[in-house]
Amino acid sequence: MNTHVVRPAGAGHETLYVLLLCLLILCVAGSVVAWRHESHEATSVAAHQLDARLDLNAAEQGIYADLRVTLDEINLLHEETGALPQPGQLAEEDFAPFASDASSMSRGNHAWQLLGDQAYLGVSPNPEVAGSFLMRISEQPDVWLNRNSNVSAPTDFSDGALLQNGWKQVIAQFDAGVTRQHRH
Repeated sequence: MNTHVVRPAGAGHETLYVLLLCLLILCVAGSVVAWRHESHEATSVAAHQLDARLDLNAAEQGIYADLRVTLDEINLLHEETGALPQPGQLAEEDFAPFASDASSMSRGNHAWQLLGDQAYLGVSPNPEVAGSFLMRISEQPDVWLNRNSNVSAPTDFSDGALLQNGWKQVIAQFDAGVTRQHRH
């Protein structure tokens, strides 16, 4: 009878290969992350501007968002009739922020008016809740905010005139860090 001695398989080589494979995977993953990294440059707003996401309170953010959404409806109605719709007409059709509902009451209860064919003005009787809004209607519509308590309807809609009367332009900036930025 012949006996053969069978040696146990060495696990040393297998362990070394597994560790080398893990190291290779980590190196490839690390290089992909480094290669795809985007720099998050801090974007700043000008002194005459407010960032809609960081500089407005919740009520003002809601009104700003409503104005941007309703702008599409205003443009459609303007194309159909050839004139800008009156705030009362927009309120009858329940377009926020023109509609008089619980939401508008809690956001400052603005009194809306159409200023010629150039802008909508929403004057707030409660500037501590939300400031007054001005939405200029043009090829590039924009929204302005004034937190003063004695806001009157502007007659000059130029940037300079609005700035002199305490208005600040509201801008929306979107970047990769939208949900990661915290201002304290």
